[in-house]
Amino acid sequence: MSIARRGRSLAVSGFLLAGAVGVISSTQTWLTVDRADAGEAILVPGAEALPLLAPLSLAVLALGAALSIAGPVVRLAFGIVAAATAVLLAWSTVPLLVAPPLSAVAPTVTDATGLAGTEALSEIIASITTSFWPFLALAAWALLFATAVLVLVTWRRWKVGGRRYRTETVAGDHDDGAVDAIESWDELSRGTDPTR
Repeated sequence: MSIARRGRSLAVSGFLLAGAVGVISSTQTWLTVDRADAGEAILVPGAEALPLLAPLSLAVLALGAALSIAGPVVRLAFGIVAAATAVLLAWSTVPLLVAPPLSAVAPTVTDATGLAGTEALSEIIASITTSFWPFLALAAWALLFATAVLVLVTWRRWKVGGRRYRTETVAGDHDDGAVDAIESWDELSRGTDPTR
């Protein structure tokens, strides 16, 4: 497998893997809110903690699916969009790992308790703990950024499944075998008698 085709395969795989992790993790528990009133813990899924997670992950999946047949200009655009998406998702995920803000759990806690307002929620929340899903998602965003950079670096070099690539491949691999010199001369000189 050539370097160009290997790069294409790695980039497509990276996009699809990062998008799949994002979609799956959007339905999983990212944050657990322990209540000070000894009530049941409140589970906050990724889609609630990070509203952009599901749509952007679906967009990354779509980019990965289209990347294998995209032309060079479209690949360049895909690389730019994917790099920006990776930075945006990572920038939004890191605060949830360092110190989850109240805004990340407020809608879910409000729905579960009926309370609203910063002071009321602060009083009912004893602690907020993070699951491993945000860490996995952050690793996926790093992978997405790396593959986006790969696309940007190699966007001119890929030959993707078009007619031109197939034609070049068939022409390059075609082998007619050994040529019989006498038969060739007979074919070339047929109808052109040099004595006339």
